[in-house]
Amino acid sequence: MIAVAELNIAKKSRKFNDFDYYEHNYADYFLLPFRFISLNEEKEVLVNEVGDFLIVSKGTAERIILKQLNSSDEELYADLIANFFISKERIPVLIDVIATRYRTKKSFLDHFTALHIFVISLRCEHTCHYCQVSRVSEDKSAFDMSRSHIDKGIALMMQSPNPHVTMEFQGGEALLAFENIKYAVIQAKEIAVRFDKEITFVICTNLAPVTLEMLAFCKEHEILISTSLDGPEFIHNKNRHKKGNDSYQLARRGIDLTREVLGEDGVSALLTTSTLSLDYPNEIVDEYYNLNFGSIFLRPISPFGFATKNAKKNKYNTERFLEFYKKGLDRIIEYNLNGRSFREDYATILLKKILTPFPVGYVDLQSPAGMINNVIVFNYDGKIYASDEARMLAEMKDFTFQLGNLDTSSYNDIFYSDKAIAITEAGINESLPGCSDCAFQSYCGADPVLCHSTQGDMYGHRPTNVFCQKNMAIIKHLFELMDSDPRILKVFNNWVRGN
Repeated sequence: MIAVAELNIAKKSRKFNDFDYYEHNYADYFLLPFRFISLNEEKEVLVNEVGDFLIVSKGTAERIILKQLNSSDEELYADLIANFFISKERIPVLIDVIATRYRTKKSFLDHFTALHIFVISLRCEHTCHYCQVSRVSEDKSAFDMSRSHIDKGIALMMQSPNPHVTMEFQGGEALLAFENIKYAVIQAKEIAVRFDKEITFVICTNLAPVTLEMLAFCKEHEILISTSLDGPEFIHNKNRHKKGNDSYQLARRGIDLTREVLGEDGVSALLTTSTLSLDYPNEIVDEYYNLNFGSIFLRPISPFGFATKNAKKNKYNTERFLEFYKKGLDRIIEYNLNGRSFREDYATILLKKILTPFPVGYVDLQSPAGMINNVIVFNYDGKIYASDEARMLAEMKDFTFQLGNLDTSSYNDIFYSDKAIAITEAGINESLPGCSDCAFQSYCGADPVLCHSTQGDMYGHRPTNVFCQKNMAIIKHLFELMDSDPRILKVFNNWVRGN
């Protein structure tokens, strides 16, 4: 009986069906979650829940939603199916794949806080007009972190469930308290053995006080150096004032000396963009390029702390910064098209979120926001803050984001308090008005400190939010560049791969 049934099925299958049987119904599908936004007069971009994107003709999103696809959309239909924008079934067969990819995007949460910032001293020999903290003169050692607070900070760092932590020393000028840095590094390394933790050490410094003895210690303990460089000499000296007007020369001397001892990759540099800087994007990019840095971070000034007191030198609107950013990025891309890899760091972070399934470690572009989840700050006086920006805000007597004190607070008091939970909730862009339905939501983050500082509450108002305006404009610009020239897309992929 089975053989006869199989034979009958075989015979039936050999008959030609009616023509309508072979006509594909391109409207027979289910929508999966995706968002969309116009790029220009001709194109729009579709982005799904896991960050996959398609750049399509204007009006395509409407046709997909209204199920108006037809036989001329065969390639589009295949792309939509393959990239999880639509599904032939109500629940996609590969829903577990989608779930895995979403978990991968959020895997930065797996191990909790990694970066522990120790503000080792407020002393500083520079008087930068955009300084975001209340610096004090070199001789006031009362503004150094006590060794008791260093010990308590290390103890809290060891309680982090993350097996890989970073201990970063900031100031003021951190090197003015180098003996305490030495003490902290040796203590942390000894204790880390008991907790089976790997520690990366970083010193943030203007390099003016650096000596060969300091660098020898850094080499012995594999300490990385992060310095400041605001561009050519006339910009750097204006921005980072020092008696004697030799800030730039000292920075260059420090960079050369650090590379000599620690190697080319032993020092990185960070730009702060003042009002003066905005007129010289090419000159600033050229400075980094000519000094053989592999990248430059074109970042706006942060509207926190004492930086806000000098509005003439430090305050500018987002549109001006974006003009500066785009010109600088054009210059960087030009260098790459001419054969040398040279990255823009902020674009590279965004592109990693756009072009790969992996998360990023940059706290401003994480959701939930990276503060607390990825970074914590131990101030020189023992106070604990949710982020470095939160510490800057506290210098203006706003302690909204203070989480505790090294002398009195337990690990649970700091990381699981009602305040920590409230801050975290305000930093989840999937649930924020204006973010939840934004096409770029999966590429962006949230910044409760910036919202509180500029708009009066941790949630903010997206249409007038500078964080939102900046990121939307830059992400849209990156999409337009990728779509305009396949050579630029190749450059961007090289940045993401670290080439």
